[in-house]
Amino acid sequence: MTLLTIDTADHVTTLTLNRPDSMNPLGAAGDGDAFAAACEAINSDMDVRCVILTGAGRASSAGGDIKAMKEKTGNFGGTAPEIADGYRNNIHKILRALYSLRLPLIAAVNGPAIGLGCDLACLADMRIASEKAKFGVTFLKLGIIPGDGGTWILPRIIGEARAAELFYTGDVIDAATAQDWGLVSRVVDHDAFLDETHALAAKVAAMPPHALRQAKNLMRQGRSTTYDAALEMAANAQALMHSTRDHMEGVEALIEKRAPKFTGD
Repeated sequence: MTLLTIDTADHVTTLTLNRPDSMNPLGAAGDGDAFAAACEAINSDMDVRCVILTGAGRASSAGGDIKAMKEKTGNFGGTAPEIADGYRNNIHKILRALYSLRLPLIAAVNGPAIGLGCDLACLADMRIASEKAKFGVTFLKLGIIPGDGGTWILPRIIGEARAAELFYTGDVIDAATAQDWGLVSRVVDHDAFLDETHALAAKVAAMPPHALRQAKNLMRQGRSTTYDAALEMAANAQALMHSTRDHMEGVEALIEKRAPKFTGD
């Protein structure tokens, strides 16, 4: 079955993990290429202003394929160097593709997001959880370590102490706890979940596309740069934005007390 279904409407692209019968596992041959192709196409399409990542069926993603781990097939078979290359060239390709998205990404967590599935959600800029969502980084319970960059991602979101608690215990937390810990920004009734997600995406997509991409880049660069460097990058990016037609549209709309209509010009 095809890993991803891709739908674009009203400046929003929705990427849906589409292996619902097995809770959307990841790591089959070609999964990395599928994500890389999808994200490259999105980055190249200036008509897209926001991306939603979600899962089909009752799970967001249960993470790595446990059956393949047991049978030592695919990414989980071969010698140690071969397994390492499987991570580098397939599983990590999924993560790098999402991390390289230049425009805002919303993780719409409709159900369990476990292991690699949790890591994918954590790469998003925003996370909305259904009341049925659960989160866990349960690698140690399988006798392995967080092999998907989660030890870099999760502490940046919920802090080192809480991230360590999840890593070292393998505990799975519910949506309410995830919100309390700052892992998700809101928890939504399951029946209203998709409507709430698309409403947020529509708000984002109403913004000027060039400014959206520049704002995301500045936030990303701010993780590892000095304040002086951040100010310099902001000055240069702001100068470019002042030269856009969308900037003038925003100014005129505010003066005229109307909603702006940004076109990407």
